[in-house]
Amino acid sequence: MPGAVVVMPTYAEKDTISAMIERILNADPAVDILVVDDNSPDGTGEIVDAIAASNPRVNIMHRPGKNGLGTAYVAGFGWALEQGYDQIIEMDADGSHQPEELPRLLKLLDDGANLGIGARWIPGGETQNWPWYRKLISRSGTTYARIMLSSKLHDITSGYRGFSADTLRALDLSRLDSAGYCFQIELAWLVERSGGVVREFPITFVERLEGQSKMTSGIVVEALAKVTSWGVASRLGRIPKSQALGAPKDATL
Repeated sequence: MPGAVVVMPTYAEKDTISAMIERILNADPAVDILVVDDNSPDGTGEIVDAIAASNPRVNIMHRPGKNGLGTAYVAGFGWALEQGYDQIIEMDADGSHQPEELPRLLKLLDDGANLGIGARWIPGGETQNWPWYRKLISRSGTTYARIMLSSKLHDITSGYRGFSADTLRALDLSRLDSAGYCFQIELAWLVERSGGVVREFPITFVERLEGQSKMTSGIVVEALAKVTSWGVASRLGRIPKSQALGAPKDATL
């Protein structure tokens, strides 16, 4: 089953999930969807079940409970690889990522990128409805990660991204250290350090209008702590470039 699939983790996204699915299906007729639902208490999973029952392009994975964004993506990646998809896309289900920008991301992968990232902090990128302090936190976190990890990426925390299937196969995802939002930083850094081609393109990030953000101060602290530990370990030579964060020795990206 060649082609692309959008993997969307969900937890209590009943207000936005139907519209997001419709927009993704309309954005590219060749793209399928996998929703990874962590037993949402608001019935998100049941809404997707009903859509999937009448549309073969929509699939759902039910997990028993909330177990972190990173583990949801790893589970979704595993399913997508088993199904034989060529390109695997990450996208939030709350409407902050615009499905209409999906064709540009897919083109980056078609043109040979191992990882394509939708970036807010490059020319042409922007955020809408974010207060100044949210922008400050996001930009400061991105700058800190770039410095600590010696990364050239402008938006290493962005969750709007896509991978070639071969890239994910070359990585040992079982050894990733993150379950929460810093999973995004860890995986992008792994691809970058392993020699993969990473391309960024500008996106418009829109603050969610429905539901509540799942970002907490604890998540921010966890990300800062992990980025610091990875950066220090890298500087001390404890993370060889060819085996960054568990990449297999023979990985070719």
